[in-house]
Parts: sequence; structure tokens; C-alpha cells
Amino acid sequence: MKQYCVEWKTITRLCSTKPILTVNGEYPGPTIAVNEGDDVEIKNTRSSVVKCVYVSRHGIKQLRTGWADGPAYVTQCPITPGHSYTYKFTVTDQRGTLWWHTHIAWQRATVYGAIIIYPRMPYPFAAPVDAEIPIIFGEWWNLPVEGIEEEMNRYGSGPNSSDAYTINGLHGSLYPCSLEDTFIQTVERGKTYMLRIINAALNDELFFSIANHTLTVVEIDASYTKPFDTEAIMITPGQTFTVILNANQHRFSNGLFVMAARPYLTTVFPFDNSTTIGFLKYKGTKAENTLLPKPSNLVLPYHLPSMEDHAYATQFVSQLRSLGTAQYPCKVPKKIDKRVVITVSLNLQDCPANQTCKGYNGKRFAASMNDQSFVRPPTSILEWHYRNDSSTQYSYDFPLKPPQIFDYTGVDPLAHNVCWLEIVLQDTGFLNVENHPIHIHGHNFFIVGMGFGNFDAEKDTARYNLVDPPERNTVGVPVGGWAAVRINANNPGVWFMHCHLEEHTSWGLATGFVVKSGAEPSQRLLPPPDDLPPC
Repeated sequence: MKQYCVEWKTITRLCSTKPILTVNGEYPGPTIAVNEGDDVEIKNTRSSVVKCVYVSRHGIKQLRTGWADGPAYVTQCPITPGHSYTYKFTVTDQRGTLWWHTHIAWQRATVYGAIIIYPRMPYPFAAPVDAEIPIIFGEWWNLPVEGIEEEMNRYGSGPNSSDAYTINGLHGSLYPCSLEDTFIQTVERGKTYMLRIINAALNDELFFSIANHTLTVVEIDASYTKPFDTEAIMITPGQTFTVILNANQHRFSNGLFVMAARPYLTTVFPFDNSTTIGFLKYKGTKAENTLLPKPSNLVLPYHLPSMEDHAYATQFVSQLRSLGTAQYPCKVPKKIDKRVVITVSLNLQDCPANQTCKGYNGKRFAASMNDQSFVRPPTSILEWHYRNDSSTQYSYDFPLKPPQIFDYTGVDPLAHNVCWLEIVLQDTGFLNVENHPIHIHGHNFFIVGMGFGNFDAEKDTARYNLVDPPERNTVGVPVGGWAAVRINANNPGVWFMHCHLEEHTSWGLATGFVVKSGAEPSQRLLPPPDDLPPC
């Protein structure tokens, strides 16, 4: 059993010092390494000075063990001060890179870490791996992050932009007082490295590239892909990539190569317009004995896309394909039981009487799925569902299609049992068309189609990829477009479905995805554990 304690730690970054929430005093938090098929127990202890905490293992399927999923008031209530809760689950049919993070308010700004699932079988790609390198992107605020969501809820406003991006908790030398807080990875010429890349940033999709090096994508969200080479990746919050890097630069080079991440811009809201950098340093070159270059002398990788390079982002995503071999088949369904269309919208609400609102034009920002804005409940939805509670705080009446049909992207800016389900996620033009990374807990899904404009069932389904679509747990719904995913609803429980841009989740862009238990014992949600925190 692994034991983790959530606690405060004082840290200095960007010329200032502040306390941040951590796990075991580490920022980022410790890596959880397991093997495919392992039974895992993680004991989470809450410090008496921590307000509340929930930890989610992002992407773990949690088959029949929804009590271990972690989202606040969806699968559990808070761990009381000084007490513990042990998350128990089995790692089933997954291998590769995932991650964990807290799942309430904006705590995950500093409380996150990698999950590595080592496979039972050898890797299905030829390159032998000499070493693994975690690359975890994050965001940093100089002010206390705990008050950001409180301010948004009080005034209906947008969040303050972050002050920096990070690579493995370090900002990079382009930021003030950060020369010593720069990620540097030493490599050896001729060796092959596996980079496990995670976007733990709260509100920004990111482009990432390493000067003079090609990355080979081999796995996404703990599912193998057909390998392909790329000079840069686009990764949304919540997504993971595993890529292969060959340290093949000439021995007579200076041996120092910049890696950089900057935002992929799809929003009209204020954002952090900055770049985080790190370095690859080749062993046995003059780079070992020289200082890092001054920021004024730095040149970013020439193939790092510009912030508004929508064409590159679209082209990159289109290359993702499931591996689809006999050993790792792509089990995408050719037929479905039901299609659900969900509009993903940003909205404005009138300011209530006698209140101050700081959204656009004196109103409140909000967000919704099919015109339903999620409000975090006071008790656990999973307990309500499991105990068949009669509480009127919840209902099963989420609309399976938009209440009103309209030109979704052209607007003014301002009781059937199913197994295979198709969900079409449709972006809308309210306030702003935007890339939305939608994550569904407890399940993987196949991204069978994507496009721009309004989804047309007659035309667009003919272009679906039903051979080797990518398998993920988080899909980036294109700017002003749609994404169709097919999901096997075979995991009983209540699963949080939400945008992984934290500001949008705070505004209500989320819902609960309920999968009812089946007739057989193996199809039923397991009973709650004895130490489940009480509501």
C-alpha cells in the first residue's frame, strides 16, 4: 500500500515566496508506478490544516470501483481532518502514461503527478528504450490559487491569467528570477529515451517542441497508437502522450537544445501569453561546462507552432490512430445503440438583484452542456444513485439532444438500456468558439469523427473512421466544430463528464454520466468501502 499525505509547503518561485498545497511535500507530486493487472491501494491522509481534498487517478477505468474515482461530491464527500481514505482499484487493460490530481476547486494547480503503467508484454515498437523522462506541464499563479474559484463564483467573473507555465514544476529562464528554476535533462548521444508527457495546466492547450529533434508518438492516454514522427505536439489539459526521442545530434554541436511549450490560443478571454523552456544537455559536450544562455540570446525551436496555428493543431490530431494489431485490437463498434448530441457552450447569465457581477457587460459568465449548467451538489451523487435515494436534489432528466436546434457555431458570439453509446460533442459560438478538452471518468472512448461547423448525421457519419480511430479518455472538441466518440457504457457507477479547462468546469461545463448496474454480479457496482468519507 502506498501512503500519501496532502500538506502545505512553502516554495519560492518568480521572485516571491508562498505556501502551496503538495503531496508528501513534493511539487509536482510523487510518481505512482504500477504494472498492468496490479491490485492497487493508495492511502490518502488529510492534514488537519488542509481545508478539504479529493484525489482522482485521471484515466484509470475503475471497473466497478467508482468509489475510488475521486471527484468532489460526485463519487465521495471530503476526507475529514486528520483522517484517511484508502482508494482500492485494479489496473485493467491499460498500459502507458496517465496522471493523478486533486479534483476540487483549483487545488490541482500544484497537486498532481504522473501515473506509469508498465505493460505485461514488451512494447509494440522496435526502438529499445534506454531511459524514461517525465515531462509534466503546469501553470503557476503568484497569488494564492485557492481564492480564484471563490472569486469566480462570487462575481461570475473570469479567472486571473496564470503568471507562468512550468515544466516539472520549474518555470524556465525566460521568466524573472528563474535561471536556477529551469528543467535540464542530460542525455547521451546514441541512446533512446521515452518521454512521458502530461498536460496538467489548468486552462491552456499547449504546443511543445524540442529543437533539432523529432518526436515519435507511440501512445496516448494509456492506449498504443500507430507510431508517427512529428516535430511538435498539441496537448490539451488532461491528455497524455508517450513519445520516443533519439539522442542523435552530432557530437560536434554545442550539445544544448531548447525545449519549449507555449499556449495554443482558441479563446477570446485573457490568457497567459508566455513560454516555458527547458534544455536537453548532451553528455560529453561543451554544454556540460558552460552556463545557460541569457534569455536575450535564446532561440526557440523553429518548428514550435505559433499560438494561433489552428491548421497545425488540426493536422496533428488527424494523424492519431489506434495501433490496431492482433495483440492490441481496436474494438471500435460498427453499430451503436443510441446517439446523444451534446452542445458545449459558454454563456452569460443576468446578474441577480442586489448582487455585483463582473462578467461581460455586468453579467455572470456560465457554461453548460445542452443548456444545463452543473452545480456541485452538497452530497455524493454516487451514494445517491447506489442507495436509490429519493432526494429531489438530483434527477435523471439530462436532455439527450439540445433542447433547441439552431446554427450552433454561427450564432452571435455574444429509459432505454444501451451499451454502445455515441456522443457527439458540439462546440457553439456563444461568447466564443473554443477548443474544449472533454474528459469522461471511468471509461475510454474511440474518437470516430471530428469536423468543423454543425454536425450533420447524414453527411458526417459517412466519413467516420471505424477501422483504427484513436482511443482516449479526453478529446479536444475542435474550435467551432464537433467530435464524435463511441463509448462502451459497461462500467456501472456515476462518472464525472466535464471540460478539463478548469475555468469552464467552475462555470458549470460538466454533468454526471450514470451507468446502471447489469443483471450479473460482475456487472454491478461494488458496495462502498467501510472507510468511505461520510457526507
